[in-house]
Amino acid sequence: MAEDENPSTSDEGVDPEIVEDELETEWIGEEEWGDEEEADVALAEEELPNFVDNGDGTISDTHSNLMWKKDDSYKEYGYGITWIEAHDYCEMMNDKKFAGYDDWRLPGIEESKSLFSFVQSNSDKDGAEIHISDLFETGGGHNTWTYEEKPDYQQYAQKFSFVTGNDIWENKDNEYSHCRVTRDVVQDEWEPEWRKDTKTFER
Repeated sequence: MAEDENPSTSDEGVDPEIVEDELETEWIGEEEWGDEEEADVALAEEELPNFVDNGDGTISDTHSNLMWKKDDSYKEYGYGITWIEAHDYCEMMNDKKFAGYDDWRLPGIEESKSLFSFVQSNSDKDGAEIHISDLFETGGGHNTWTYEEKPDYQQYAQKFSFVTGNDIWENKDNEYSHCRVTRDVVQDEWEPEWRKDTKTFER
């Protein structure tokens, strides 16, 4: 009978020392990966905006002090709009004093980004996933115009995608875009801390 050509291996043909080393390496890697993963999740949760449904067709983000209309221009019209039409949409919301306010406007690019997070999920008019809070109505557009115009070439304005999280310069005449309107939440007038304490003093 022929002798085993590799006496250092087990019956399965695998060196026990190599297996032990691989298991140890894998265990160390898993521990490090787990710590990083937990840190990433904690960071993502920390950066999530704090949305509140106001019950009047608006949603407030208490982190950015912005109020958003719960739906968008597509829900109003059923089709895409140009940049000029997006401004007209804002004016229409102001003329009708939607939710009691007349200072609705197009968002800036950073304000639009504040709605976006890959850990959030909603669906657009085509049923595709968009990454905004599910407090917003489903079935809207997948992007929004912003008020920001391209310097030295104002035929273009910035648009933000809720699918990819990217922003692009788009021709203002593009008819396949949409609009989410926002407004600044006016904070209560400042007053000293002792006055606030007096108001809540229990007699």
